[in-house]
Amino acid sequence: KINNIVSTLDFKKHKSIFNPKKDEQVRNTDDYFLTSGREIRYFWEAKAWDENKENLIYPPEVSINKIGHGLHDLDPDFEKVSYDPRVGQICRDLGMDIPLAVQSMYIFKQPHIGGEVIPHQDGAFLYTDPQTCIGFWWPLDKCTKSNGCLWAVPGSHRLGVHRRFRRRDEPYQGTEFVPFEPVEWDLSQAVPLEISQGTLVIIHSASVHYSDENKSELQRHAYSIHVVDGKDGVTYPTDNWLQRPVEYPFRSIPNESSS
Repeated sequence: KINNIVSTLDFKKHKSIFNPKKDEQVRNTDDYFLTSGREIRYFWEAKAWDENKENLIYPPEVSINKIGHGLHDLDPDFEKVSYDPRVGQICRDLGMDIPLAVQSMYIFKQPHIGGEVIPHQDGAFLYTDPQTCIGFWWPLDKCTKSNGCLWAVPGSHRLGVHRRFRRRDEPYQGTEFVPFEPVEWDLSQAVPLEISQGTLVIIHSASVHYSDENKSELQRHAYSIHVVDGKDGVTYPTDNWLQRPVEYPFRSIPNESSS
């Protein structure tokens, strides 16, 4: 399916590069990224380009870092997976009342050039007050340390989320972290999630996780969605980086009893 989607992309239109090794203050602040909440858009691997960022070194189809962030609403096959009642039931079992699918990503983790994803908490990017974000992550290939599997820090979900990635206040453009100073995580107890294809990983909003570069000859594709609670008393701020047009609100995931 993803190959069909990739085949329809116009690779000459955009050079938006996803570089998670850079400080988040300055990455991905263009309109192409900020208006991708209900679109199917592609983002390049940093190492896929020459030094001047003018020409691709590798074929386009093996140079994409990820596709996001509206696959779950715009493609029927990804919609079926994302709104599966079993996903909704898990969300409710974990305490959600109205699980809303806010974002989806197809992550390629390409052979040789698949970039590092620095340690982070999902709740910093898809912030709610109080925190409710849950990530669902499905590997589509076997994950090993050599091809860039996820790593997670046990117990870090108890740390809370104390930093936000947000849109800057007008008249300024782009995004920023608040507070500005980066968090230095203790990764000494991190464990690799070397798992089989199709294993579901559920990620708490405050869990510190990351992945190394893929320097192997094997791809490490994955699909993920992020869900927040839409119940009364939970706020999704208007300055979160991911926003949707008012005519396309976030949709609730059904549970097994309502399907």
